[in-house]
Amino acid sequence: MRPDLIATRENLLSHPGAAQAEMETSIAIAQSPACERAFLRTSFEEARDAARNPGLAARPLAGLAISVKDLFDVAGQVTAAASLALADAPPVTLDSPAVARLKAAGAVVLGRTNMSEFAFSGVGTNPHFGTPANPADTAVARIPGGSSSGAAVSVASGAAFVGLGSDTGGSIRIPAALCGIVGFKNTAALTPREGALPLSTTLDTVCAMTRSVRDAILAHEILAARQVTRSPLPIAAWRLAVVRTNMLDGMDATVGGAFDRTLGRLRAAGARIEEIALPDIADLATIQASGGFAAAESYAWHARLLARQGERYDPRVRTRIERGAAMKAHEYIDLVRARADWIARVEAALRGFDAVLSPTVPLVAPPIAQVAPAGGTDAAQDAARDEEFFRVNALLLRNPSVVNMLDGCAISIPCHVPGELPVGLMIWHGALRDDTVLNIALQAQIVLAATTGNP
Repeated sequence: MRPDLIATRENLLSHPGAAQAEMETSIAIAQSPACERAFLRTSFEEARDAARNPGLAARPLAGLAISVKDLFDVAGQVTAAASLALADAPPVTLDSPAVARLKAAGAVVLGRTNMSEFAFSGVGTNPHFGTPANPADTAVARIPGGSSSGAAVSVASGAAFVGLGSDTGGSIRIPAALCGIVGFKNTAALTPREGALPLSTTLDTVCAMTRSVRDAILAHEILAARQVTRSPLPIAAWRLAVVRTNMLDGMDATVGGAFDRTLGRLRAAGARIEEIALPDIADLATIQASGGFAAAESYAWHARLLARQGERYDPRVRTRIERGAAMKAHEYIDLVRARADWIARVEAALRGFDAVLSPTVPLVAPPIAQVAPAGGTDAAQDAARDEEFFRVNALLLRNPSVVNMLDGCAISIPCHVPGELPVGLMIWHGALRDDTVLNIALQAQIVLAATTGNP
């Protein structure tokens, strides 16, 4: 983590030549061991040339480096979603709207980042290109979280100011929580998804990771082409809920301690926090019993590619996609209807609350070796690693995916103290409460910065 980059962009770029100097720093970090396996393709010379453009100085991102998850179109490049199955695809001719908006705001693309193949995992491992290690622990190589793994590492290491990614069941918030940075998942309809390879057309959200809530607001305003309505209200002005059902289950000691400590510090600052049951969350297992949106919708996209290139897929990803082949049309229609009914019930239960507080994920980042394939030399060990991978993946996705099913918005901010592995606090609500969630996160970050040392 680079504490100097927690400062505002105005301080970063307040003198002539600062953009070029900052770009050189970003490139140096991107080339360092901290970003090993984080980037699949870099554009350093193009980034240097762009940073010299004096016309960028007046734009919101003013020549700062960004990273782009490998599922977004960038003109002249192949969009492969970190898969060998698309490695031979032709380069695209146009930037995706998300990339185009960031460039128009003065951002400079540093490179394309690694990810879980086809965005289908919250763990962040990739057998084709390797797994970037979480920058939070230099002693043990830990998972970065996924699917936006390289994006998180690029931001947490200081290489990128903004990491462009996607969130279908937590793919922005999970790596943000595990790497100790900020990840904001906006209401899906607010940002354009064209030019991004889909996982689930129902649940996908285009969004980003940053190092502070303020920067998350800036990135969201650019990606959504809208202005966030700011509120001066302190944390004491908001009515907040903590959901007991499922979302507090199975917390490890570090997460449980950090979450309890965070609630205590927010209460001490005047926050009104109430615990509620919200049993509707437990209904999600029944609602998705015949399969979820991600498997069915991804299979619809991948069926032909699997027929041609199935042997080139990550076996763990292929297994999850192929489950979607079993869903019948009437089951999919029932799922759509059940989701709409569930959203209405949850919205009614949360009426009167400004936001909900939950641990983003219930565990700190486990070692990569705990979940990575053993390499095929020992079938029993491979089977055990697969079992552990899917166990960890389910735990990581459990809390964030609630918000995607709700068609809601959420932000993960760091709430651990120095010396602890990163822990994320998730602040969330239903659709189009984005500005309220962001304003509460701003105030919560101020409170926690005074007590945890995390900006």
